[in-house]
Amino acid sequence: MFLTPIPAFDDNYLWMLDDGRRALIVDPGDAAPVFQALQDRQLQLESILVTHHHADHTGGVEALRRATGAKVFGPARERIPGPFTPLADGDTVQALGLNFQVIDVPGHTAGHIAFFAPERDGSPLLFCGDTLFSGGCGRLFEGTPAQMLASLDRLAALPGNTVVCCTHEYTMGNLRFALAVEPDNKDLIGYHARCTALRNNGEPTLPTSIDQELLINPFLRTRHPTVVAAARRFDPAAHDENTQFAAIRQWKNQFK
Repeated sequence: MFLTPIPAFDDNYLWMLDDGRRALIVDPGDAAPVFQALQDRQLQLESILVTHHHADHTGGVEALRRATGAKVFGPARERIPGPFTPLADGDTVQALGLNFQVIDVPGHTAGHIAFFAPERDGSPLLFCGDTLFSGGCGRLFEGTPAQMLASLDRLAALPGNTVVCCTHEYTMGNLRFALAVEPDNKDLIGYHARCTALRNNGEPTLPTSIDQELLINPFLRTRHPTVVAAARRFDPAAHDENTQFAAIRQWKNQFK
């Protein structure tokens, strides 16, 4: 299996998985770069997986479906360009010989889902949309801090070697914030240096892994003593895990 991040817009990645003949695409906000990738590799698009309704994740769905006949799968509780197969927590999608488990991860949007394949060339694979980023998480446009914390907890509980395919190249900005939260985190300092080198070479920082994010991502570490202390410095009223998560998220929202 070949996993490819296709750049789109300013900082999106449209993830393509293929076996050399057939392909699936995740969150195709723009059809043009997907058509180009399919043509370059001589691939047939079979499946389109959609995590949530935002236009930069769905804008190319209809054109791709019409041109290729690909089947579209998306969240049952969100408006996705149809026709599509609606999915909810516990459902399974079969694509390219893999079984993708559907995980409800509300927070960024109310009906956001993720796709998790436990076995893919020996490593689990996660398409998480805008729920989890390297060093960060999505803004809470429709959900609550408690919902997002619960969603991230579910992703954090996946196997540590899970390959995490985030949909935006937000890593460097996220790591600047993470360093403000945990300036003495040696894992974070080292990861920041590695990601800086990747970007300086014009390479993506993604995919990441669950193990990596547990070491450096403040939104997966909101119960860690150093992050708790930082949250309370930002908002002295942050007294439990939900308000501490909310404090870190609000701090990130206004971080410059």
